[in-house]
Amino acid sequence: MCAIEPQPVITTQRLRLRRPRRTDAARIAELLNDLDVARMTANVPHPYGLADAEAYLAQVDDASPDELAMFVIEHPAEGPIGVIGFDSAGQKRTEIGYWLGKAYWGCGFATEAAKGALAWASREWKRRHVMARHFSDNPASGEVLCKAGFLYTGDVTLGRSAARGAEVPARMMVWLA
Repeated sequence: MCAIEPQPVITTQRLRLRRPRRTDAARIAELLNDLDVARMTANVPHPYGLADAEAYLAQVDDASPDELAMFVIEHPAEGPIGVIGFDSAGQKRTEIGYWLGKAYWGCGFATEAAKGALAWASREWKRRHVMARHFSDNPASGEVLCKAGFLYTGDVTLGRSAARGAEVPARMMVWLA
């Protein structure tokens, strides 16, 4: 039996983080079908359609809750505004990733969601450190991660950006519980 709550809900001051549902597919596709959003992610292609969102949600449903924890970032007035999650599948480390729809950038939502998700990962998922990376041309993501308690490791690696169809320099960060 899995020790992790299968459908945790994290509540922050302004947001609710919950497990993605298949009914979120249209909203996820709408928000991710923006090149400015997709290009700052590793695995999101552009264009991004409903079939892509449905395939992503099926992957989340099939994943082991010991290796993957994904949350829709939900705003009470706007509904889903992004996704945040942790992946440790096939790795010796856990990595956080997130994205927000462009209309929600600069509002502090990503930092708030990251802090809530990290508190959950430490308390419930028993993670003592989490890795992160952001593309070097996305300093705003670095600011979010710093505000959430991440520190730069000094490493810069090449990371794939599916939307760009290229390898992009990415700055590595770590969070310690």
